[in-house]
Amino acid sequence: MKLFAFLAAIAAAYGQDISGVKTVYMLPMAGGLEQYLAVRLTSGHIFQVVTDPLKADAVFTDRLGVGFEQTLRELYAAEKPPDEKVNEEFTAPPMAPLARVRGSYFIVDHKTHNVVWSTYVPHKSNDASELNRLAGKIATQLEKDLTPKK
Repeated sequence: MKLFAFLAAIAAAYGQDISGVKTVYMLPMAGGLEQYLAVRLTSGHIFQVVTDPLKADAVFTDRLGVGFEQTLRELYAAEKPPDEKVNEEFTAPPMAPLARVRGSYFIVDHKTHNVVWSTYVPHKSNDASELNRLAGKIATQLEKDLTPKK
């Protein structure tokens, strides 16, 4: 698990610049965490949360892998010209499935499929108070990472 957290941190450090992300689409997360996180992101003016994935700069998720890649293809199929849809089978193969690691969160650029930010915040349960606390920790870390270094 420590290795995964380390790799996630490296991905964030070498990923695209998150400062270009202003709007995010929340994918469903374990326990409904996306609802708590949406409240924290909007009330803290960290990101605008949108309900239309076509209006989002990026996608917020708690999982990566084949299922996630398929979800992105389905959400953004309307965005591709018809000739690209025909040749979709010739694109790079999707990322191999990862073991689900509870506590990993990612922001992914929906156009490039690059992870632009990630964090690992473990939690014990999916009860409302724990999910609210978890959303606060994630939002605080994200806000810290978005603040320019002086």
